[in-house]
Amino acid sequence: MTDSSALDPEDRKIVTLARSARARNGVPEGAAVRDETGRTYVAGTVALDSLKLSALQTAVAMAVASGATSLEAAAVVTEAETASDADRAAVRDLGGAGTPVLVAGLDGTVRTTVSAG
Repeated sequence: MTDSSALDPEDRKIVTLARSARARNGVPEGAAVRDETGRTYVAGTVALDSLKLSALQTAVAMAVASGATSLEAAAVVTEAETASDADRAAVRDLGGAGTPVLVAGLDGTVRTTVSAG
């Protein structure tokens, strides 16, 4: 586990935003990404009959739709132990293999940081 106070303030911010999105929308996961300009994009899980996206995939899609050309970091608040391969692939497609993905528990405590690669 990672002491959240030891995180970079900008990383702590995206974890907090991801946790808030999950709680506010009552969805299984919340996520946030930070683009190359420092803008953040926040999303929750999308579970429609015709469209299913994880929170992190949705956050990446929002960044792309808003004109982001790269990512600095991503965070997901989830019950899962780590980010799924599909989530890491979405981050990698926009941010590159070295983009860090912070994986936090439902309480916002970062359990691990993995690379998108």
